[in-house]
Amino acid sequence: MPARETGRVIPRQRTDVDKFSLRLLSVPFQLPISFEFFPPRTEEQELILDSTCKLLTPLAPEYLSVTFGAGGSTLSATRKTVLRLQQETGISAAPHISCMAPDRQAVLDLLNEYRAAGVDRLVVLRGDRPSGVSGPGPFQYANELVSFVRRETGDHFHIEVACYPEFHPESDCPDTEMQFFRKKVEAGADGAITQYFFNADSYFRFRDDCERRGIDVPITPGIMPITNFKQLARFSDMCGAEIPMWIRKRLEAYGDDGAAIREFGTEVVSRLCERLVRGGVPALHFYTLNRANATLRILKNLKSV
Repeated sequence: MPARETGRVIPRQRTDVDKFSLRLLSVPFQLPISFEFFPPRTEEQELILDSTCKLLTPLAPEYLSVTFGAGGSTLSATRKTVLRLQQETGISAAPHISCMAPDRQAVLDLLNEYRAAGVDRLVVLRGDRPSGVSGPGPFQYANELVSFVRRETGDHFHIEVACYPEFHPESDCPDTEMQFFRKKVEAGADGAITQYFFNADSYFRFRDDCERRGIDVPITPGIMPITNFKQLARFSDMCGAEIPMWIRKRLEAYGDDGAAIREFGTEVVSRLCERLVRGGVPALHFYTLNRANATLRILKNLKSV
C-alpha cells in the first residue's frame, strides 16, 4: 500500500523470504487466503501497516479484515483503516463490527457509510466493549447483530461470524457452543472464521459436528503465526485457545531466543496448514498482527508442498 503523503518514507520490514520465493508467492493460491490487521494508533504503526500490506497484497488475498484493536478500541480507527485499505489496495476490506456499539442508530450509520464506500464484507462479532462505550450495548449476542444487518441492508454484505473449535470460554458444553453458532448462521451469516488453534483434529471434529447438525456454511480456519511466546500465551489465556503442551514446553525452553522461536513456530504452523489444506478447508485466514514475515514464511512452505 503506497504512502499517503509526499516524502513519507515507509520503513522496510526485513524479510528472510528470498526474492525467488517472493516471486513464487506472487502467483495466486488456488485456495483463498485472507489477512487480518488491527487499526494503527500512531504514525509509526501506520507506516508498519503500509509496509506489511506492500508485502502481502501481491499474494492476491480474497479480503483484508480489520479488528477493533486490542480490547475493542475506538470505532473510528477501524473505519478509517478499512476505508484507507480498500481505496489504496483495491482489495475488499472487511471491518469487524461489534454488539458493543453505542446504539442501533450508530450501527446503522456505520453500515450506510460502509455501503456508500463500496465495502461489501463484514465480520460480525459480539466483541469486547470499545473504549468510551458504557452499558450493555444495543445487542446482547452476535446473532442479534447479524439479524439487524440483514434486516437493514438485505444481502449487500457478505457476513462472516466467529466460531470456536475448542469452544468459547463462556460455553458450558459443546452443545451450547453449537447452539450459539447455529443461531448466527440462521440469522444470515454466510460463513465463519475460527478462533486460532494448533490442533487440526479440533477443527475437523468441529466441522464434522456442524455437518451432522445441518450447519453447512464454509468454516475457515483462523491461523496464528508463532513469533513471540509470551504474547501468544497472553492471547491464548484471554480467548481460551489451547497451546498443546508439547508446543508450550518447546517454546518455554527457547527462552529469549527469538530466532529459534520463529523457526520452530514456522514449522509448527506450516505443518498445521498443510494438514488443513489436505483436509479440504475452504480457505485460510491469517492473524498477521500487522507483520508480514511470519505469514510469508508459512505461505512459502505451503507453496512448496
